[in-house]
Amino acid sequence: MEIPALTTEQMVEVDRLMIEEYGIELIQMMENAGRNLAELTAWRLGASLSGRTVCVLCGRGNNGGGGMVAARHLHNRGADVHIIRLAGELKDVPAKQWHILENMGLHNEPYFELSKADIILDALIGYGLQGEPRPEVAVWIEKINGAGKPVLALDAPSGLDTILGTASRFTVRADATMTLALPKTGLMNESARPFVGSLHLADISVPPELYCKMGLDVGNIFEQDSIIKIRE
Repeated sequence: MEIPALTTEQMVEVDRLMIEEYGIELIQMMENAGRNLAELTAWRLGASLSGRTVCVLCGRGNNGGGGMVAARHLHNRGADVHIIRLAGELKDVPAKQWHILENMGLHNEPYFELSKADIILDALIGYGLQGEPRPEVAVWIEKINGAGKPVLALDAPSGLDTILGTASRFTVRADATMTLALPKTGLMNESARPFVGSLHLADISVPPELYCKMGLDVGNIFEQDSIIKIRE
């Protein structure tokens, strides 16, 4: 099945239409993204999550919110979850997700040793990055790459240009990436492969009618599952 790829501008339009035309709110999309990320994490770790240690690194934006949702689901399934959240004010919807985690007894652990994790989830930066990551993000990208642990990136490896597929000086080298809705153009480029790893696509409940409005013939790509692998 040939799956079309989206530019950043097109993905912004998908998000806009989801909210304004179809009434599918950001918090719903974030829930779908995070739940699928938790599911893919479980697949990669094996049958039982009990006793498995997961570290989730969350940025301040919507990508970080998706990581927070994944942390909640993984905690609920018995994983030992540790969250590292970038300092600073959260956007509105991620702030709600963080409030839920705090009510569950999960807190920011900026001194957690990444080498103790069985898997690291990169939810620092989404598809909207322009230029290099901020210094406070770059520090954590270097720590992720130096931890020697499997890394699963949400939507895109942090630091990667999702339009061109070029890596900045500070780019996460993921073992696998779970991108959302449709793959971003840069993720499909050969230059991105060392950073993306195996590429998976997750459903966030975009109606096929929305893609038709944008002139895209997508088809029923999630007929068999809400997560599909599109490249090794």
